[in-house]
Amino acid sequence: MANYEKRGYLVQQFKIFRIKDYLSPLKFHYHSFHKIIIFISGEVTYTIEGKSYPLLPRDIIFVSAGEIHRPTATGNKLYERIVIYISPEYLQKYSHANEDLARCFSSAAQHSSVMHLTPGKSHDLLYHLEKLERNFHAKGFASDLYSEILFIEFMILLNRALLSHEIDDMHFAVYDKKILPILKYINDNLFDELSIDSLAEKFFISKFHMMRRFKTATGYSIHQYITSKRLLQARTLLHSDLSLTKICFDCGFRDYSTFSRAFKELFQQTPSEYRQKIPN
Repeated sequence: MANYEKRGYLVQQFKIFRIKDYLSPLKFHYHSFHKIIIFISGEVTYTIEGKSYPLLPRDIIFVSAGEIHRPTATGNKLYERIVIYISPEYLQKYSHANEDLARCFSSAAQHSSVMHLTPGKSHDLLYHLEKLERNFHAKGFASDLYSEILFIEFMILLNRALLSHEIDDMHFAVYDKKILPILKYINDNLFDELSIDSLAEKFFISKFHMMRRFKTATGYSIHQYITSKRLLQARTLLHSDLSLTKICFDCGFRDYSTFSRAFKELFQQTPSEYRQKIPN
């Protein structure tokens, strides 16, 4: 678990940044919050869950909480982007029935994590972001409340653009054709028995060759990947009324002590400690 890196911690419900710098080398990592990046300029490839996307201006990158990702500089140009961090619980608070503000993230996970904004829609969304960004740093009357209103409006406009196909969800991606189906299978069957031997047998590949290619594609061993994904799901379930023991077994762990120890190693607190700190 030591090489599996979590980066960042979201204190507020959402944050927005405009950044222009030279991209330093980054390890593969994940966040406990959703992230949206509007790519403005530079020479960057963004890798998310085994797929690498060479970015183009007006690309929009959706990274769901827990998704393994890494941007990589492919040239020596300044990397300019707008970055938005969002609490998943915050989006859920404002979602109703079929109107899910996190729909853009679930759509990205099913189709393409990087989508392309048409020039007209790009201008509309960037204009709205600039307005949100200005207010986010202002200190006028009810500026926090107004920032919330503007942000929710932005998420509504973004999802509307996606549903009306004003955002192109077909983006060129590079990936290992042997490893991508394995990643999909793991995520679709995360709580079943997932041994190295059974995966190698199912996908007709040498287990050592599979482990090496998986590490190259994702930055992590298969065991690290599976365990961390299970722990992330367990942390989500801790917000429910399910017992700790049921969460442990439902998430694919065979005994509670192993589960608790792994959870503490990843999140620096035991499951019970985490649950006690959840606001009522």
